[in-house]
Amino acid sequence: MKYQTLSGLLALSLLAGCSSNKEIVPDVPPAQLYTEAQTSLQGGNWMTAIEKLEALDSRYPFGAYSEQVQLDLIYAYYKNDDLALGLATIERFMRLNPTHEKMDWVLYMRGLSHMAQDRNFMHDLFNVDRSDRDPEPVKAAFADFKRLLQRYPNSSYAEDAQRRMFALKNRLADYDLATADFYLRREAWIAAINRTQELQKTYPDTEAARKSLKIQLQAYKELGLKDSIARTQQLMELNPE
Repeated sequence: MKYQTLSGLLALSLLAGCSSNKEIVPDVPPAQLYTEAQTSLQGGNWMTAIEKLEALDSRYPFGAYSEQVQLDLIYAYYKNDDLALGLATIERFMRLNPTHEKMDWVLYMRGLSHMAQDRNFMHDLFNVDRSDRDPEPVKAAFADFKRLLQRYPNSSYAEDAQRRMFALKNRLADYDLATADFYLRREAWIAAINRTQELQKTYPDTEAARKSLKIQLQAYKELGLKDSIARTQQLMELNPE
Protein backbone atom coordinates (compact mmCIF):
# COMPACT_ATOMS: atom_id res chain seq x y z
CA MET A 1 0.00 0.00 0.00
CA LYS A 2 2.85 2.40 0.82
CA TYR A 3 4.48 1.90 -2.57
CA GLN A 4 1.17 2.42 -4.35
CA THR A 5 0.65 5.66 -2.45
CA LEU A 6 4.14 6.90 -3.28
CA SER A 7 3.67 5.98 -6.93
CA GLY A 8 0.39 7.85 -6.97
CA LEU A 9 1.97 10.93 -5.46
CA LEU A 10 4.79 10.80 -7.97
CA ALA A 11 2.35 10.49 -10.82
CA LEU A 12 0.38 13.47 -9.50
CA SER A 13 3.60 15.46 -9.22
CA LEU A 14 4.50 14.67 -12.80
CA LEU A 15 1.02 15.60 -14.00
CA ALA A 16 1.07 18.80 -12.00
CA GLY A 17 4.45 19.65 -13.49
CA CYS A 18 3.22 19.05 -17.01
CA SER A 19 0.06 21.10 -16.53
CA SER A 20 1.97 24.00 -14.98
CA ASN A 21 4.45 23.94 -17.86
CA LYS A 22 1.66 24.45 -20.37
CA GLU A 23 0.53 27.52 -18.46
CA ILE A 24 3.93 29.02 -17.65
CA VAL A 25 6.30 28.10 -20.49
CA PRO A 26 5.53 29.87 -23.78
CA ASP A 27 5.07 27.76 -26.89
CA VAL A 28 8.32 28.71 -28.63
CA PRO A 29 10.52 26.72 -31.01
CA PRO A 30 12.42 23.86 -29.31
CA ALA A 31 15.83 25.38 -30.07
CA GLN A 32 14.87 28.60 -28.31
CA LEU A 33 13.35 26.75 -25.37
CA TYR A 34 16.45 24.60 -25.02
CA THR A 35 18.72 27.66 -25.10
CA GLU A 36 16.63 29.30 -22.39
CA ALA A 37 16.79 26.13 -20.30
CA GLN A 38 20.58 26.05 -20.62
CA THR A 39 20.82 29.68 -19.54
CA SER A 40 18.76 28.86 -16.45
CA LEU A 41 20.93 25.84 -15.67
CA GLN A 42 24.13 27.82 -15.96
CA GLY A 43 22.68 30.49 -13.70
CA GLY A 44 21.60 27.98 -11.07
CA ASN A 45 17.91 28.80 -11.58
CA TRP A 46 16.86 25.19 -11.10
CA MET A 47 13.09 25.68 -10.95
CA THR A 48 13.01 27.71 -14.16
CA ALA A 49 15.32 25.24 -15.87
CA ILE A 50 13.11 22.33 -14.78
CA GLU A 51 9.97 24.03 -16.08
CA LYS A 52 11.53 24.60 -19.50
CA LEU A 53 13.12 21.16 -19.70
CA GLU A 54 9.87 19.46 -18.66
CA ALA A 55 8.08 21.44 -21.36
CA LEU A 56 10.62 20.28 -23.93
CA ASP A 57 10.34 16.70 -22.72
CA SER A 58 6.56 16.66 -22.92
CA ARG A 59 6.19 18.61 -26.18
CA TYR A 60 9.02 16.99 -28.12
CA PRO A 61 9.61 13.54 -26.55
CA PHE A 62 11.38 12.28 -29.68
CA GLY A 63 13.01 15.54 -30.73
CA ALA A 64 16.64 16.33 -31.40
CA TYR A 65 17.19 17.38 -27.80
CA SER A 66 15.39 14.44 -26.19
CA GLU A 67 18.33 12.58 -24.64
CA GLN A 68 20.16 15.71 -23.52
CA VAL A 69 16.98 17.13 -22.03
CA GLN A 70 16.60 14.04 -19.86
CA LEU A 71 20.24 14.26 -18.76
CA ASP A 72 19.78 17.94 -17.90
CA LEU A 73 16.61 17.10 -15.98
CA ILE A 74 18.48 14.50 -13.92
CA TYR A 75 21.00 17.15 -12.92
CA ALA A 76 18.42 19.89 -12.30
CA TYR A 77 16.20 17.61 -10.20
CA TYR A 78 19.21 16.64 -8.09
CA LYS A 79 20.28 20.26 -7.56
CA ASN A 80 16.71 21.25 -6.68
CA ASP A 81 16.42 18.32 -4.24
CA ASP A 82 13.62 16.72 -6.29
CA LEU A 83 15.18 13.33 -5.66
CA ALA A 84 12.18 11.10 -6.44
CA LEU A 85 11.70 12.77 -9.81
CA GLY A 86 15.41 12.59 -10.49
CA LEU A 87 15.56 8.87 -9.74
CA ALA A 88 12.47 8.23 -11.86
CA THR A 89 14.09 10.11 -14.76
CA ILE A 90 17.29 8.10 -14.31
CA GLU A 91 15.38 4.82 -14.44
CA ARG A 92 13.59 5.94 -17.58
CA PHE A 93 16.81 7.05 -19.25
CA MET A 94 18.63 3.81 -18.39
CA ARG A 95 15.75 1.75 -19.71
CA LEU A 96 15.62 3.63 -23.02
CA ASN A 97 19.37 4.17 -23.48
CA PRO A 98 21.19 1.18 -21.94
CA THR A 99 24.40 1.74 -23.94
CA HIS A 100 24.53 5.52 -23.85
CA GLU A 101 28.02 7.04 -23.80
CA LYS A 102 27.22 8.95 -20.62
CA MET A 103 25.93 5.96 -18.68
CA ASP A 104 28.80 6.26 -16.20
CA TRP A 105 27.60 9.76 -15.33
CA VAL A 106 24.01 8.54 -15.02
CA LEU A 107 25.09 5.83 -12.58
CA TYR A 108 27.12 8.43 -10.68
CA MET A 109 24.08 10.70 -10.43
CA ARG A 110 21.93 7.83 -9.22
CA GLY A 111 24.45 7.20 -6.46
CA LEU A 112 24.47 10.89 -5.52
CA SER A 113 20.67 10.98 -5.50
CA HIS A 114 20.44 7.96 -3.23
CA MET A 115 23.06 9.49 -0.95
CA ALA A 116 21.05 12.69 -0.78
CA GLN A 117 18.00 10.72 0.36
CA ASP A 118 19.93 9.88 3.51
CA ARG A 119 20.42 13.58 4.20
CA ASN A 120 17.88 15.64 6.08
CA PHE A 121 18.09 19.42 6.31
CA MET A 122 16.86 19.60 9.91
CA HIS A 123 19.31 16.89 10.95
CA ASP A 124 22.16 18.84 9.35
CA LEU A 125 20.97 22.12 10.89
CA PHE A 126 20.91 20.75 14.43
CA ASN A 127 23.83 18.36 13.94
CA VAL A 128 21.70 15.32 14.78
CA ASP A 129 23.40 11.92 14.67
CA ARG A 130 21.78 9.91 11.87
CA SER A 131 23.57 6.63 12.52
CA ASP A 132 20.37 4.90 13.62
CA ARG A 133 18.33 6.03 10.60
CA ASP A 134 17.12 3.62 7.91
CA PRO A 135 20.21 2.85 5.75
CA GLU A 136 18.36 1.62 2.65
CA PRO A 137 19.24 4.70 0.54
CA VAL A 138 22.86 4.28 1.65
CA LYS A 139 22.89 0.66 0.53
CA ALA A 140 21.42 1.71 -2.81
CA ALA A 141 24.05 4.43 -3.25
CA PHE A 142 26.85 2.00 -2.37
CA ALA A 143 25.52 -0.45 -4.98
CA ASP A 144 25.35 2.34 -7.60
CA PHE A 145 28.95 3.42 -7.08
CA LYS A 146 30.13 -0.19 -6.99
CA ARG A 147 28.38 -0.84 -10.29
CA LEU A 148 30.00 2.27 -11.75
CA LEU A 149 33.48 1.08 -10.73
CA GLN A 150 32.87 -2.40 -12.08
CA ARG A 151 31.50 -1.28 -15.44
CA TYR A 152 33.54 1.86 -15.99
CA PRO A 153 36.79 1.58 -14.01
CA ASN A 154 38.41 4.31 -16.12
CA SER A 155 35.53 6.75 -15.77
CA SER A 156 36.35 10.29 -14.70
CA TYR A 157 33.81 9.72 -11.87
CA ALA A 158 35.46 6.51 -10.61
CA GLU A 159 37.82 8.15 -8.12
CA ASP A 160 35.10 10.20 -6.46
CA ALA A 161 32.79 7.18 -6.43
CA GLN A 162 35.44 5.21 -4.59
CA ARG A 163 35.81 7.94 -1.97
CA ARG A 164 32.07 8.04 -1.49
CA MET A 165 31.91 4.27 -1.08
CA PHE A 166 34.38 4.58 1.79
CA ALA A 167 32.14 7.14 3.51
CA LEU A 168 29.04 5.04 2.84
CA LYS A 169 30.72 1.96 4.30
CA ASN A 170 31.36 3.86 7.51
CA ARG A 171 27.75 5.07 7.54
CA LEU A 172 26.49 1.48 7.25
CA ALA A 173 28.91 0.30 9.93
CA ASP A 174 27.72 3.07 12.26
CA TYR A 175 24.14 1.91 11.72
CA ASP A 176 25.04 -1.64 12.72
CA LEU A 177 26.87 -0.28 15.78
CA ALA A 178 23.81 1.76 16.80
CA THR A 179 21.64 -1.33 16.35
CA ALA A 180 23.96 -3.46 18.48
CA ASP A 181 23.93 -0.79 21.18
CA PHE A 182 20.12 -0.72 21.04
CA TYR A 183 20.01 -4.48 21.64
CA LEU A 184 22.48 -4.15 24.50
CA ARG A 185 20.40 -1.47 26.22
CA ARG A 186 17.33 -3.70 25.82
CA GLU A 187 19.28 -6.56 27.40
CA ALA A 188 18.97 -8.62 24.21
CA TRP A 189 22.44 -10.07 24.70
CA ILE A 190 22.44 -12.65 21.91
CA ALA A 191 21.08 -10.17 19.39
CA ALA A 192 23.76 -7.65 20.39
CA ILE A 193 26.49 -10.25 19.95
CA ASN A 194 25.16 -11.37 16.57
CA ARG A 195 25.05 -7.80 15.29
CA THR A 196 28.57 -6.98 16.51
CA GLN A 197 29.95 -10.13 14.89
CA GLU A 198 28.18 -9.31 11.63
CA LEU A 199 29.59 -5.78 11.77
CA GLN A 200 33.13 -7.01 12.40
CA LYS A 201 32.87 -9.46 9.51
CA THR A 202 31.32 -7.06 7.00
CA TYR A 203 33.17 -3.85 7.88
CA PRO A 204 36.36 -5.01 9.66
CA ASP A 205 38.41 -1.91 8.86
CA THR A 206 36.02 0.66 10.34
CA GLU A 207 36.03 2.54 13.62
CA ALA A 208 32.60 1.10 14.32
CA ALA A 209 34.00 -2.44 14.18
CA ARG A 210 36.53 -1.58 16.90
CA LYS A 211 33.89 0.13 19.03
CA SER A 212 31.60 -2.88 18.71
CA LEU A 213 34.04 -4.97 20.72
CA LYS A 214 32.99 -3.13 23.90
CA ILE A 215 29.36 -4.01 23.26
CA GLN A 216 30.30 -7.60 22.51
CA LEU A 217 32.37 -7.83 25.69
CA GLN A 218 29.54 -6.47 27.82
CA ALA A 219 27.05 -8.91 26.32
CA TYR A 220 29.38 -11.86 26.94
CA LYS A 221 29.87 -10.73 30.54
CA GLU A 222 26.11 -10.59 31.06
CA LEU A 223 25.88 -14.17 29.75
CA GLY A 224 28.86 -15.31 31.82
CA LEU A 225 30.72 -16.79 28.83
CA LYS A 226 34.29 -16.76 30.14
CA ASP A 227 36.04 -18.10 27.01
CA SER A 228 34.26 -15.60 24.80
CA ILE A 229 35.09 -12.80 27.24
CA ALA A 230 38.77 -13.70 27.05
CA ARG A 231 38.78 -13.83 23.25
CA THR A 232 37.05 -10.46 23.00
CA GLN A 233 39.50 -8.89 25.44
CA GLN A 234 42.36 -10.17 23.30
CA LEU A 235 40.76 -8.65 20.22
CA MET A 236 40.40 -5.32 22.03
CA GLU A 237 44.10 -5.38 22.90
CA LEU A 238 44.97 -6.08 19.26
CA ASN A 239 42.59 -3.38 17.99
CA PRO A 240 42.81 -0.44 20.39
CA GLU A 241 40.56 2.55 19.68
